[in-house]
Amino acid sequence: MTAVPGLAPLSFRDFRPEEAYARHLDDSDPLSAFRENFELPCDASGRAVTYLVGNSLGPMPRRARELVMQELDAWGGMASEARFRGERPWYRYHELVREPLARLVGAKPTEVVAMNGLTVNLHLMLASFWRPQGRRTRILMEAGAFPSDTYAIESHVRVRGMDPSVEVVKVAPKPGQACFDTEDFTRAIEAQGDRLALVLLGGLNYFTGQVLDMPSITAAAHRAGAMCGFDLAHAVGNAPLQLHQWDCDFACWCSYKYLNAGAGSVAGCFVHERFADDLDRPRFTGWWGNDPQERLRMLDTFVPVTGADGWQLTNPPILSTAPLKASLEIFDQATLPALRRRSLALTGYLEFMLRHAAPAGCSVITPADTGSRGAQLSIRIPGNARAVAKALHEQGFWCDFREPDVVRASPAPLFNRFAEVHAFATTLGRILKG
Repeated sequence: MTAVPGLAPLSFRDFRPEEAYARHLDDSDPLSAFRENFELPCDASGRAVTYLVGNSLGPMPRRARELVMQELDAWGGMASEARFRGERPWYRYHELVREPLARLVGAKPTEVVAMNGLTVNLHLMLASFWRPQGRRTRILMEAGAFPSDTYAIESHVRVRGMDPSVEVVKVAPKPGQACFDTEDFTRAIEAQGDRLALVLLGGLNYFTGQVLDMPSITAAAHRAGAMCGFDLAHAVGNAPLQLHQWDCDFACWCSYKYLNAGAGSVAGCFVHERFADDLDRPRFTGWWGNDPQERLRMLDTFVPVTGADGWQLTNPPILSTAPLKASLEIFDQATLPALRRRSLALTGYLEFMLRHAAPAGCSVITPADTGSRGAQLSIRIPGNARAVAKALHEQGFWCDFREPDVVRASPAPLFNRFAEVHAFATTLGRILKG
């Protein structure tokens, strides 16, 4: 694949606060054209909005409608025979997105599978990779994790008749800090020692937008004799990932945020190749994880297909995988390295404009280090963040509010523009100044 040329790296000293400069950045970047691949929302009056919540739900790729309609036509015209006939037979439909997903997460294709939903996949991975034995029983996670992760982890502990307050170790940032230092995790891992069975963290924190040092944390977990996995819901399609190289044991993600595949779309899972033929590792099983050469023989004996596919439970959801295919085609055209350069420029310009336009007391809690953040800035607005988010929404800037005092703005490189970043920061400054 040939990368679309994009902006050269930009720094604070390059930026200018004039609207004309923001428009110049859009006009000079070929990646700006990818916006036309998406249907972007309007408000109730039909007015186009500035959509800065792609970290919650990405907009619809225009080609998604076409691909879903093709599968509806296949259903209507062939019914059950569409499993094996037509342009894209359903029996192997999930394989259409395997290689593009592997490219996004830095994995071998056999290590990646599109299946289920994110929390279902977390449960499946917990069943296989949290194996409490003897003293080694504990799970380490971050304090303030996305709630589903907490619910999933604590439920596995309770199902085994154990106490989450003992078995789940939650690591918090240092007092006075919003974000983690890598040593917060490595020291906690070392302190747990042979009591630790699993480290399971959000690779990119949904609240602060911080990207964790996943390779260092993985190495620390393995030194302690523990497994290590990540929830990549906010990282996939957003931050650079090299899961195979980093030696992660497993990872899970959804595809409705930065992957723009639609609400409830099929999720993804990575299982390192060293477990490809580990038939003794316990797992929950279903017929779609069986060897595809044996699957339709309806045998009682489960013979798992090698690789991540062996964790599948049931056939792929065609109508929610088709939009993912549409989105991944766009990622392959743009390429993640080029999108990453644009993403860093967008968030850098947003931070620059906030410093220029917003009054004192408004602060960015997302790390300033560009390697430790994705396409999101979390803006702390003490006292009235909820009201500010509402005022922004009313003026056509869709972002979101998180308790107690944070507004999250996510300029996504596939469809957001520098002019929108300029307008958002200017409007936020005007609202805050009254």
